Amino acid sequence: MEFKSFEEFWPFYVSQHSKPETRRWHFVGTASVVVCLGLALWVNGWFVLLAPVIAYGLAWYSHFFVEGNKPATFGHPLWSLLADFRMFVLMLTGKMDQEVQRLKREKKNQDVGGA
Repeated sequence: MEFKSFEEFWPFYVSQHSKPETRRWHFVGTASVVVCLGLALWVNGWFVLLAPVIAYGLAWYSHFFVEGNKPATFGHPLWSLLADFRMFVLMLTGKMDQEVQRLKREKKNQDVGGA
């Protein structure tokens, strides 16, 4: 799939994270990045190498064994990283479920309007 902008990519990214459990695995993975970066600054710089291993490990687990799809990272690594942090902030602020519903409504309206 080709996308012209991040805003065009975002609905696709959210659709690939349709299950709350998938989003929770991503949240834990992204939170681990923050923890590893903190540990790298205050304890040992080598923790920075652990951050992507934990984050991608948890995220990819959720795609293969929970969501049942291929991670968007494989085709769009930079936008996926940005989208993951956007999803993390939305989850942290309790707004991700609303975003999922909003995008579902938009897709439904597009499908009805385009039919």
